[in-house]
Amino acid sequence: MTLPIDPTQIDPADIGEERATLDMSHEDAVEHVRDVFTDAGFGVPVEFSPSEMLNEKVDAGRDPYYVLGACNPEVADRALDATDNKLGALMACNVVIWEEEPGTQVVYHVSIMRIARLVGMAPDNEEMADIVADTGELVDEAFSNL
Repeated sequence: MTLPIDPTQIDPADIGEERATLDMSHEDAVEHVRDVFTDAGFGVPVEFSPSEMLNEKVDAGRDPYYVLGACNPEVADRALDATDNKLGALMACNVVIWEEEPGTQVVYHVSIMRIARLVGMAPDNEEMADIVADTGELVDEAFSNL
């Protein structure tokens, strides 16, 4: 299968990539990130540890890795309307925390709104541009407070 876009040509800004490093334990980082994103206007309706599941199910030996499914209900509602419900396939807006080494955690996020526009799931119009801008401001606020 040939990809319709060349992933090596995508600038991290095109997908709203954000990354931060926290000097704390993994458990403390998960709590801190959850609090910061909640304070920025996100709810966290879904969260789980892929590393725990994989270590248990297939003895993967993975270091701590946690996913917070963050969602701002107002923006999510607008995005579903703007994409004829297609964006729901990418929800929630995941924020990932992984242990780089003991005491050092990486927090990582990409914008599902930007990715949806990039791959044609969302329209390239003013309404979607406003949604992208609004979510970008919320994520920027959260990352500035990490």
